[in-house]
Amino acid sequence: MTGLRHLKKQRTHEAVSAAAISLFLERGFDAVSVAEVAAAAEVSKPTLFKYFPTKEDLVLHRITDHRGEAARVVRGRGPDTDPLTALHRHFLDGLARRDPVTGLNDDPEVLAYHRMIFSTPSLAARLMHHMTADEEALAGALTETPAGPGGVGGPEGAEGPDGSGGSDGSGGSGSGSGAMDDLVARLVAGQVLAVQRVLARRNWAELVGGRTASEVHPEAVAAADRAFALLRDGLGSS
Repeated sequence: MTGLRHLKKQRTHEAVSAAAISLFLERGFDAVSVAEVAAAAEVSKPTLFKYFPTKEDLVLHRITDHRGEAARVVRGRGPDTDPLTALHRHFLDGLARRDPVTGLNDDPEVLAYHRMIFSTPSLAARLMHHMTADEEALAGALTETPAGPGGVGGPEGAEGPDGSGGSDGSGGSGSGSGAMDDLVARLVAGQVLAVQRVLARRNWAELVGGRTASEVHPEAVAAADRAFALLRDGLGSS
C-alpha cells in the first residue's frame, strides 16, 4: 500500500508541474496565478503547495534531478580520477546526450522553457538559490574526498577527460592526494558551477539563434575543453 501511495503522490506531482509549465509557456509565468494552475491540475491550492513550496518550484521541478549533481560526480569518481577531470567528463557526456541542463537541446519546448527562466526575474532568482545550495554541496564533497592524481585538478600527468595522460603525456600520478581545505574547495566549487552556467547559456543562445544542436555540438565540446583547462591551469594559460 505504501508503494501505491508513493506512486500516486509522484503522479500528482508530475501532473501539477506539467499543467503549470504548459500554462506558463502559453501565457507567461507572471500572467498565470497559482489558483489557475491548481484548477488546471484538478487539485486544491493547499494540495498544490504541499508538493511545491513556491510558484517558482512548479517550473524548476524539471531540473530537480540535477540538484547536487556535481557533488555526486565528485564523490562517485574513480580512484585515479581527479575532481576536475570527473566534472569535465560529466559535462561532455551531458553534451553528447543533449541533456537540457547543458543548454545543448534544440527541442522547441526546452528552448522555450529556458527562455522563460532566463527572462523571468523571480525564476532566475530561485534558480540562483538552488545553485548556491549546489555550490555548498560540491564544496562539501571536495573537502571530504581525496583530490586525486596531481592534487586539485591533476594538472601534471593526471588523466584527461578522454582517459589519456595529462599535459606531460606521462599519465603519472603526481604528488598531491590530500583533500582540499575549505577555502580552496569553496573557490573551486564556485568556479566550476559558474563555468557550467556560462557554457550552458552560451549553447542555448546559439540554438535560439537558429542553429541545431548537432551543428553546435563540436563548438560546445571545444568551449568546455577550454573552460575546464582554464579552471585547471589558471587564466594565465589563456
